[in-house]
This record gives sequence, C-alpha cells and structure tokens, in this order.
Amino acid sequence: MKTTQGQTKTDFPDLFVQPVGFVRNMVTEPFLKADENGIASEENMNTVRKRVRETRSAISEIVIREDLADLLDGIDDYSHLTILYWGHKVPMRSRDLTRVHPMGRRELPQVGIFSTCSPARPNPVLMTTVSLTARRGNILEVTGLDAIDGSPVVDIKPFFTERQPRDDVRVPQWMQRIQDEFEDDHDS
Repeated sequence: MKTTQGQTKTDFPDLFVQPVGFVRNMVTEPFLKADENGIASEENMNTVRKRVRETRSAISEIVIREDLADLLDGIDDYSHLTILYWGHKVPMRSRDLTRVHPMGRRELPQVGIFSTCSPARPNPVLMTTVSLTARRGNILEVTGLDAIDGSPVVDIKPFFTERQPRDDVRVPQWMQRIQDEFEDDHDS
C-alpha cells in the first residue's frame, strides 16, 4: 500500500514514546472492556452514565517525572489541559479491531474504530480535556480525567478555545445522541 509520499506502511520509522508521568486516582478498571469481539460494558448504561458523571467531578493527580518538572512552568495560568495518555489495560488482541458499536451499544451502528473514541485502537493513545484545579510541584490536580490509575501520560497540552473549530462542526447522529445523554446527566 503506497502513501501520498510514495512510502509503504513498512517504511515508517519506529516510534519511541516515553511517558512523561502517570495518573493517580481511585479508578482501577475501565468501564468499557475491549476484546476481539468488540467493546462492551459489564455494567448497564445507567451505571456507566453514573460513572462518567462521577469521573467529571473526581479529583485525579497527574504525577510528572521529577526530571521533567520544569516543563510545567506556566501551566498554572491555564484553567484546562488536554491530557494524552496510553490505554495500558487495552489488551493487544483488541488493537486489531476495525469496527465496533460505539460504547458497546448494539442499537448504535457499527462503525470504524477511527470514527469512535473507543479505547480499542491500533495505538491506544487516549485524550481527555480536564480542569486544572491545583499544581503542587510536579503534581497536577485535575477533574474530568477518564484515565485509570497508573495510566502512563504521554503528553500534556494547554487547552484554549481559539484553536477549537466553532463553525460547521458536524458529528453523526449516534454520537450526538451519546453526547446528549451524558450532557443530560451532567445537568441533573
């Protein structure tokens, strides 16, 4: 398979990504599990929504390696951060999935992995925008982080609305339905 620059997929260089830190919180298992059959929750949707709601308000710590603490200078001036982390509990066999029902919900259409936020992906790099509530040296205290305890943090970026698209944003109906359901929970 050729790319636009004439490379084949085997011509790509090896990547080396080293964690900059890790997540410390009370969440020990993901609420969505992935295996070779797709993704599913061991809980009903009401329980999943409750866990998502709890995650939005729960405090997590992002512990940055001490040798990288200087990279945090100035971060206190931001209210929100985008956290990229590695889904370390995503089994290798689920990284071969190509299509899933979003959130494991069979009533939603089966779509390609890149059309979802599923943790089951070829490279389980996951992303969440969080509220920064405090910084103590090399530790960031945040809310809204959906990572589990021990997740390796790959990168941190400041969040600001000017970089986010505002016009002509389009999402599929099924994704809007999921977002509306969780937004209703957030409002209550």
